[in-house]
Amino acid sequence: MNITVYLGAKEGNDPALKRAVQELGQWIGQSGNALVYGGSKTGLMGEIAKSVLDAGGTVTGVETTLFMQDDLQYDGLTELIVTETITERKTEMIRRGDAFIAFPGGTGTLEEIAEVMSKVSLKQLDAPCILYNLNGYYNGLKTLLDHMIETGLSTKERQEGIWFAENLEQIKQILKA
Repeated sequence: MNITVYLGAKEGNDPALKRAVQELGQWIGQSGNALVYGGSKTGLMGEIAKSVLDAGGTVTGVETTLFMQDDLQYDGLTELIVTETITERKTEMIRRGDAFIAFPGGTGTLEEIAEVMSKVSLKQLDAPCILYNLNGYYNGLKTLLDHMIETGLSTKERQEGIWFAENLEQIKQILKA
């Protein structure tokens, strides 16, 4: 399965992030699954690519020409796809994914996973959408989604396929891997 992971190009200040992303990458690489991600060599993005590759897995990076000009791409990927725009990049990452994970990240990560969540809720995408809620990172988003249901602006049925996982074991259970 191609697992598209959205995550930050920064490392963050919580050492648990680096450990957890390395664990996720190692599992993807050893399990026979493949990683699709944003293609960067920096921060958590670089860590997951390195972890998957070190574990013998395959990694497809999807990078824009903007970031290529800044030489931010991870060298040594199994495949590097270069798009002109961020919109094309997002479309390609979704097209290639069989499952989607939002690791803790910044506004770009949130924007990318929000598009996947919307497609899942509209039944335009039949794939698990997992928010890796490491140390409660996505608790606020979980509360917001619940609030949408409470106020009648969404339904449980609309949110089927959107999952919150506290750790790698829960991710494996959701993916039945």
